[in-house]
Amino acid sequence: MGAATQSSTVDDDLLLKNFFAEVSEVERDNEVLRILSCFKLNPFEYLNLPFDSSIDDVKKQYRKLSLMVHPDKCKHAQAKEAFGALAKAQQLLLDQNERDYLLSQVNSAKEELRAKRKKQLKKDTASKVKSLVEEGKYDKQYEQSEEFQQEVKLKVRELLTEQEWRRKMQMRISEEEGRLKRDEEEQKEMWKRKREHEEEWEGTREKRVSSWRDFMKGGKKNKKGEIRPPKLKTEDPNKSYVQRPVKRA
Repeated sequence: MGAATQSSTVDDDLLLKNFFAEVSEVERDNEVLRILSCFKLNPFEYLNLPFDSSIDDVKKQYRKLSLMVHPDKCKHAQAKEAFGALAKAQQLLLDQNERDYLLSQVNSAKEELRAKRKKQLKKDTASKVKSLVEEGKYDKQYEQSEEFQQEVKLKVRELLTEQEWRRKMQMRISEEEGRLKRDEEEQKEMWKRKREHEEEWEGTREKRVSSWRDFMKGGKKNKKGEIRPPKLKTEDPNKSYVQRPVKRA
């Protein structure tokens, strides 16, 4: 079994090498442009796969397309960007949670389209009768049609866009709530420090008043050994230290 699998892999590698040896530069460039024009939220589109593709389908398709647009093989200026987009698409589709989420959106899209079609059939008597007579085959044939597949693709885009918008809005709301909480905590901390400062200031009031009183009392007495200048009293002419006006010529 292992030898058969290994032989199959070798054959696939040889087929891919032969295929890419014949791929023109124009085809490579066109594939780069196709990848870059894909709807960014749908990895199935990047790999150009239907929604019911298996894990093996994803791996094989990624290998094929990644070799086609590999920067070492493709000369297009955006080949590296396209190559990275394919790698991310494969990563998402190999992640079970991401894959389940995408397929849940696909199922929702199909249910919405079926409900819409049911309403339309009620208005169209001929189609309604045909649907009842064929016991569901009419609806099954329609869901296998290219028209229905395209409608599903567009509806999935719509649902994914809506979910992404909600996700971003929720993220912004969470960020804003976090910012408001931080601001509130900073405000509380500021008021706490202010109260502590006021309490500390109030607690030292008596000490400051007492210190001021002592200073005022001490200021009226001469310090020991201090020589104070005499007071000038011009109203007493008998004192020798009285400063008299100097006559100017």
